[in-house]
Amino acid sequence: MLSQNKTAPQAEADAACETIDFLRYQAYFAQQIHELAPHTSARGEWNHMEARPLEGFVFAVAPFNFTAISFNLAVAPALMGCTVLWKPTLEALPASYACWQILQQCGLPPSVINLVSGDPQMIGNIALNHPQLSGLHFTGSTQTFRHLWQGIGNRIATYENYPRVVGETGGKGFVFVHVSADPDHVISALVRGAFEYQGQKCSAASRAYIPHSLWQKIKEPLVSLVSSLEVGHPEEDKTFVAALINRKAWQKVTRYIGIARSNDDYQVLCGGDSDDSQGYFVAPTIVQSSQPQSQLMSEEIFGPILTVYVYPDGQFLETAKLCDRTSSYALTGAIIARDRIAINHLSAVLKYSAGNLYINTKPTGAVVGQQPFGGGRASGTNDKAGSLLLLQRWISYRTIKEVFDPQDPELLKIADTAV
Repeated sequence: MLSQNKTAPQAEADAACETIDFLRYQAYFAQQIHELAPHTSARGEWNHMEARPLEGFVFAVAPFNFTAISFNLAVAPALMGCTVLWKPTLEALPASYACWQILQQCGLPPSVINLVSGDPQMIGNIALNHPQLSGLHFTGSTQTFRHLWQGIGNRIATYENYPRVVGETGGKGFVFVHVSADPDHVISALVRGAFEYQGQKCSAASRAYIPHSLWQKIKEPLVSLVSSLEVGHPEEDKTFVAALINRKAWQKVTRYIGIARSNDDYQVLCGGDSDDSQGYFVAPTIVQSSQPQSQLMSEEIFGPILTVYVYPDGQFLETAKLCDRTSSYALTGAIIARDRIAINHLSAVLKYSAGNLYINTKPTGAVVGQQPFGGGRASGTNDKAGSLLLLQRWISYRTIKEVFDPQDPELLKIADTAV
């Protein structure tokens, strides 16, 4: 709560509940993987497969915003038998270190998961230059992931094996609202999706597309509710929005607010205030954009700013196509509608716009084992954390054929013919 500025509900759902879910479900998924085997064996022989850990070590690079993600970046490869070099961010180091201590207390052998902290560039250079690098498990910014992947590519001839590269990066989560949507459901999805944990989730609702007639109904209550959200210390029960993680994040968010205030394409409907005197606070902010592909509608902000584009009621499919093409990210999105035909059409148009699509709910809060998480395009490799698919990335199968009668019947036939 203190190091990562999380309120009690956000901290509990993350650091306790989701971390436990990762452990429970992935032990089950690992069991399924080890049970995989070829379906048939000929008479007198046995065919089977062995799920071997990767040969070398996995470099796990973790973000600040989720303790469970940081934990799973290290534990998922280790569960499959890999050695892991685990680098959390400085802000998340206390919680990650506590997780590491719990693993030691539970009997994890020494040097399986090696937690390190220090200069990111120095640690990254050492890891990427090592010939036994066998994998990169990453969650963080798109820019950093591309830099690491490029570094691996430049060194590809120096490695003993081809490293596995798994990454979940940025997002520009959308909420697409149809005219048939329930107004209360829309308000709930927008407020919780955009402003829980200060919008510092790659899945956060950062842009919304709302039909004109519905906007007239929800604009005033939405703005009123967001304006009333409590901003303060994470230990206070009433706090809904706490401080941003650090000064760099605060400067980025306030820069976007400055863009909104200085450009005629935008109207700041509420919020926009900021204060860095006792923490890096930004009030939850709603901005209306007259342009569907404006800067605030397309770029990842990673803060408590929701940008709204209001579209003509009858142009939902045309607007959905704009939504698909506006951002380079494709992590999460939501469709809010009561019209099933409209939901089907929108889901088809937005097929590649989000790796995790939510219908009639907010685009955040994926649950391990229920909504495997990950996106495509600039949002990552979509290997689906919280599922069997991710664990398979950290093993290298060996196929084994064992013959119980070493005499080759075909060779004996040839020999008999020759005689």
